Amino acid sequence: MRARDLLADFPVVGLDSPVIDVARLLADQDLPGLIVIGDDGTPFTILPGTQVLRLAVPGYCVDDPALARVVDEAHADAFLRALDGRTVRDALPEQPRELPVTDPGATVLELAALMARTRSPLVAVVDDGRLLGAVTLQALLDRMLAA
Repeated sequence: MRARDLLADFPVVGLDSPVIDVARLLADQDLPGLIVIGDDGTPFTILPGTQVLRLAVPGYCVDDPALARVVDEAHADAFLRALDGRTVRDALPEQPRELPVTDPGATVLELAALMARTRSPLVAVVDDGRLLGAVTLQALLDRMLAA
């Protein structure tokens, strides 16, 4: 089984897309993350949903989870408001990581290794500089466990 056999159309966003819209897209479509494309239309990075949350969660709560407990419920429920006015570019990690991109001929083991190494729930599949779609962790596991 190859990447081309697990390929699915996948939404993409640009670097200047509003991150609150990205959060809605992730929630509405039950996505683990999104492919971020650069100005040239090729994959720039993968944005996991957890990175969107990291942008919204106050830094002091990330650094010391006990502090999250002292925030009252009304304010805790509204933390996503911190995403207003922010872009995908703001949500990206400071240190670029290996880009989880492969070609349509990659084997399931290659896909699994790439996902594990990059800690990415999806891999962009590119052929001749053109984005074909993505392979998700769910699709990979579903197919492998069914075999």
